[in-house]
Amino acid sequence: MIPSVRDNLTRVLERIDLAARRAGRDPEEIKLVAVSKTVDVGRIREAIEAGVTILGENYVQEAREKIQEIGRGIQWHMIGHLQSNKAKYVVTLFDYIHSIDGVPLAHEIGRRAAQKGKSVRGLVEVNLSGEASKFGVSADKLVGLMHHIAEISHISIEGLMTMPPFFDDPERARPYFVRLRELRDRIQEEGIEGIRMDELSMGMSGDFEAAIEEGATMIRVGTAIFGERR
Repeated sequence: MIPSVRDNLTRVLERIDLAARRAGRDPEEIKLVAVSKTVDVGRIREAIEAGVTILGENYVQEAREKIQEIGRGIQWHMIGHLQSNKAKYVVTLFDYIHSIDGVPLAHEIGRRAAQKGKSVRGLVEVNLSGEASKFGVSADKLVGLMHHIAEISHISIEGLMTMPPFFDDPERARPYFVRLRELRDRIQEEGIEGIRMDELSMGMSGDFEAAIEEGATMIRVGTAIFGERR
């Protein structure tokens, strides 16, 4: 029998609780982003009925169709790579962006948000693995990028996001989570006006306990909630 979304969610929440307590943290500090990429609307509705309040999508067109059908009773987060030419859609569709990775994209988001009379909340994505298949700013360019983004109106940076390489052993991902936390601390020390470092978006289905133990405030979990991608 295939486990229900509700049962899967219950297990994920239990794992979050245990990981947070091991780290001496309040489980309420961790926001669960249920990654609904390629998941059908029926199973997404099951997740919402079971208590999910944040959905993460990777693609603008897919998200637009789901948002039209499901509505805005929950938060929609853009967690996938974002090209500047999609910014005009993203500022309208999403409540939060995890994948801001450069000055041109930040400028375009800010410009489009200004046209809509709103401020967009988001995170800067950092590529800590150096993999060409991963997006994000390199660690050595992060401080400079933050200073540039601080000058852009209508965009509010609230933290960092990263995606480590895939490992079978979650302990091998831990150093990447530690590094992101250290970078967060470095940005805080810079004291850049208008830049906040409240959030660390890191950890997915296979490694989110390690991410929580290292300071994650947002985890992006898909498979553990919805099952394997079809």
